[in-house]
Amino acid sequence: MFLTANGTPEKLGVTYTSKGANFCIYSRLAEGVELLFFDHKDDVSASYIFTLSAIDNRTAYYWHIFIEDVQPGQLYGFRVDGPYRPYEGMAFAPEKVLLDPYGLLVERGENFSRNAALGRGSNLDKCLKSVVVDIDDYDWQGDQHPRHSFYKTVIYEMHVGGFTRHQSAKIAKNKRGTYAGLIEKIPYLKELGITAVELMPVHQFDPSEHHAGLTNYWGYSPLSFFAVHREYSSDKSRLGPINEFRKMVKALHAADIEVILDVVYNHTAEGGEGGPTFSLRGFDNRDYYMLSKDNLHYMNFSGCGNTLNGTHSVVRRMIIDSLHFWVEKMHVDGFRFDLASILSRDELGIPMLSPPTLFSIDTDPILSPVKLIAEAWDAGGLYQVGSLAGQRWREWNGHFRDDVRRFVRGDKGMVSDFVNRLIGSPDIYGEHNFEPEKSVNFITCHDGFTLNDLVSYNRKHNLPNGENNRDGCDHNFSWNHGVEGETDDPKIVQLRTQQMKNMLTITLISLGTPMILMGDEIGHSQKGNNNGYCQDNPKFWFDWSKIKKNRGLFNFTKALIKQRTEIYLNASCRYSLHDIIQQSGIVWHGVKVNQPDWSEESHAIAMESKDPHSSVVSYVICNAFWQALNFELPKSTSGKWQRIVDTSLADGNDIYNNGDKKQWFSNEYLVAPRSVVILIG
Repeated sequence: MFLTANGTPEKLGVTYTSKGANFCIYSRLAEGVELLFFDHKDDVSASYIFTLSAIDNRTAYYWHIFIEDVQPGQLYGFRVDGPYRPYEGMAFAPEKVLLDPYGLLVERGENFSRNAALGRGSNLDKCLKSVVVDIDDYDWQGDQHPRHSFYKTVIYEMHVGGFTRHQSAKIAKNKRGTYAGLIEKIPYLKELGITAVELMPVHQFDPSEHHAGLTNYWGYSPLSFFAVHREYSSDKSRLGPINEFRKMVKALHAADIEVILDVVYNHTAEGGEGGPTFSLRGFDNRDYYMLSKDNLHYMNFSGCGNTLNGTHSVVRRMIIDSLHFWVEKMHVDGFRFDLASILSRDELGIPMLSPPTLFSIDTDPILSPVKLIAEAWDAGGLYQVGSLAGQRWREWNGHFRDDVRRFVRGDKGMVSDFVNRLIGSPDIYGEHNFEPEKSVNFITCHDGFTLNDLVSYNRKHNLPNGENNRDGCDHNFSWNHGVEGETDDPKIVQLRTQQMKNMLTITLISLGTPMILMGDEIGHSQKGNNNGYCQDNPKFWFDWSKIKKNRGLFNFTKALIKQRTEIYLNASCRYSLHDIIQQSGIVWHGVKVNQPDWSEESHAIAMESKDPHSSVVSYVICNAFWQALNFELPKSTSGKWQRIVDTSLADGNDIYNNGDKKQWFSNEYLVAPRSVVILIG
């Protein structure tokens, strides 16, 4: 028998103490609240039901109760009664067991049913359950954040499950696809040389969510903004996942690697009209979600059925509280905000000039040391690359992705746009004294073709997703180089590899913050599927056997990253993008010195510049033309140029490593078709 007290509204969620736990939720229009305890994740009925009094257990919009002798691991949920008037935006479902919006873990029993959360009936025997956690019961053992500056950062976007789930990972079966499995592969990440991992969603999501009977692989549909995803844990105990995640963070920090989380504060797993009621909808539908003017429909700027009402004060606080939790209690180093532009919209969906949520995040003191990265667009057509509110945000630069792809492919009229991307996109970021790292430069990410598929397919091949190939982007700017998909033709294989090296080189030498996609360094392919959100299978997992098969590409990528990090190793001065371009003394050349070709038919450009951090003079030649071009070389201070990179050369000769024999050139350099050359003077 549990003894109870009124509790307090001071902190949402569960506040655990040695005497018991305080439970507090927000529900402005609720008429009654029940707190349910369960003993086992598969229980079909509650072991205790606490009925909260509207007099003793309510303060303004907050319902609260203190229960003595509650222990960590206690399973619980809420049932909330209130008006069901859809035409007013109210969708209370008193029969539904709801997850705590601030719950720190979620248990999903074998009897869980997503369908049971639909409609108006009870889901008591098939519900998800929140877990009481003593969040301070963990020894961080002096863990320290690496705190890499953006200009020293190389980001590796990765999927926790997909990274080690393949049998070729050669780790214990119970650790495959887990936080523990990732720990075992940290030596690989160190060898590659990246400085930060950007983890695709690790907030708890429902793997069973997919209309075609497949699975939710990517996880961009959160059930909770506080709970770590249980299915990525090898520790299957009730409280195990939260500490295994922290052990992973601690191990990555010990290896000097930062942890950035891909967070989805724009929609939830509850979907649109007719979707399941798991949590927020049952607490206060009208406050948590953006609704149409008639309140009958959910605005869908996320493309996933609903849109979180991020401007509402309660939702804004929930987002900030979630970010604080992951920084203070889980020690993460940054966040990438999925569809961040949604947080620019007001409660009617109209974009605002001064969006309070984005500015609150930008100026928050607890978040001031962490990295903030935005996907500065949404599914409703709002595109804010270069104009997202707030100074600290870095942005995924979609222009970089598209313009580099088109230039490398050989499209006409791309030289001018390409050079803008090469030097930090001053046409986008140059007028506001932004740092060059404002632009997160990437060619590929989880959403779209892998690098190998980008050079192997002209069109997407998404039929396995069960949507008749309608899903996924149709504008990929890809080129198969003569054969759609895999081929044994050695000339095509060689050219594809060369093109992958071209794009990796451009990404890692351009001004900005580079990001590469997990597996691109070993030529990973998804067989032309550019939307693998539902494909949790070996074709989409990291295949460790390909490291040996594609060792040349891996070594090339590793050497590129090493060269970049060595350039910035001792850099301490901070320049704006405008200043660094000015101090670099950039001079553009064509095949003739000082005669760049900016015409529609041009496919080649050369850049001479001086690194302000090291005073090293470099000469970068990018030839997207299908014929070799003989480039005159300007005079260097030493009278000759050393070759650092030539993507057309065979493995081992394509990039200079310390100890290699130096190759020198004086007057000219014959640049192979579709290749990138880097010389230093």
